[in-house]
Amino acid sequence: MWLKPFMNYPARQVGLVKESEDDSLVYFAKRFELFREKVNTLLERIATSDNKGSFLMKVLHLKEQVGSYDALGDFEQLYHILSKAEEEINQTIQQNRAKNLSIKIGLIQEAEAHADSIEWKEATDKLKELRATWIKTGPVEKELTEEIEERFKAAVERFFERKKNFFEDKKRMQNRVYEKYKELIQQSVALQNSEDWEGTTAQLKQLQNQWKEINGNALPRKLVTKLWTDFRRAHNHFFDRLKQKINNEKNQSRERNFDANLERKQELVAQAEQLLQQHSMGEAVKRAKELQAAWKQIGPVRPEVSDMIWERFIKACDKVFEISSLEHYIRKRQQAGGDKMTETDGLQARINALKDFIKSDKSELEVLETNLGKLSDSPSNDAFRNMLQGKIRNFNRKINTKQELIELFKGQLSAISK
Repeated sequence: MWLKPFMNYPARQVGLVKESEDDSLVYFAKRFELFREKVNTLLERIATSDNKGSFLMKVLHLKEQVGSYDALGDFEQLYHILSKAEEEINQTIQQNRAKNLSIKIGLIQEAEAHADSIEWKEATDKLKELRATWIKTGPVEKELTEEIEERFKAAVERFFERKKNFFEDKKRMQNRVYEKYKELIQQSVALQNSEDWEGTTAQLKQLQNQWKEINGNALPRKLVTKLWTDFRRAHNHFFDRLKQKINNEKNQSRERNFDANLERKQELVAQAEQLLQQHSMGEAVKRAKELQAAWKQIGPVRPEVSDMIWERFIKACDKVFEISSLEHYIRKRQQAGGDKMTETDGLQARINALKDFIKSDKSELEVLETNLGKLSDSPSNDAFRNMLQGKIRNFNRKINTKQELIELFKGQLSAISK
């Protein structure tokens, strides 16, 4: 069985007649139909596909089989059909490659626009997105492939090389800053237990100034906070020790002053208690005022003896002032009456006068206590409250002094009676 020549293909034998010529003709005609169905099926797939270029090799393979397929039929028609399909696919490929070239040129321009960016995160995300789009985009003409691939690659690599160098520089700078901080911390820790108080204070203040000069913005805030805590811990340790030392010295000095002040106040108390025995009334009053002025110039004593020594002193002074007032009152009465009193009458007159004074003092004391009781607890009343309480204490002390004087005069009366 022979296929007649067509186009540039010579006549060729496609098979042998085995039973009869008619049967053989039918057999090889059916084989042609099978081949044509393969062609039609491929054409249908091409027509419905979005990626027609992927069928080019299949078209070329079938077109190649046209010249060697053992069958009888119109191979020339199939050849032209496949040639047309090949041409259409090549046109589509050309169009797609032109489209791909346009897309890739756009991707290159975007990549180059981001290649010198310092917005590292945003640019990184964008370039990764561009690279993914580049991979998904189909090929371009072979003669342009290498050029545009290199151009796109160069833009992307330029950015990531700059980014790598930046963060390496940043890391080196962070390490330098970190080491500076650590060095200052180590120096501070080495000084925290020093006994050279003045020299170490100056050194630590210098370290604090050096700390301020370091640009900590290169390090994460959390890390800088931790380093600062370690740095301050050493400084606080030293200055807490220095503060304790100063307080101890102050306490020791205060203790020494307490003893000296107590000794001086005891001398004033002794002098105050002897005023009535050693001086005339006028001199005693004058001297009592001088002693009170001297008392104010003396510093504090220990709290546990402060009230006791003060009470002794003020009571002795009060006794002088009370007797002075009493004697002034008695002299005026004598001048008014014109009669000279006996010693007994004088003592009794003094006792009666003191009782009248106490009655007057108690009346005023009652008014003060009433006013204090009516005063509200408002902080604005604190100053007035303190004044009232001070006056109440003074009146109580004066009343007690007068009562002691009454007892003194009663004792003198009893001695005369005997």
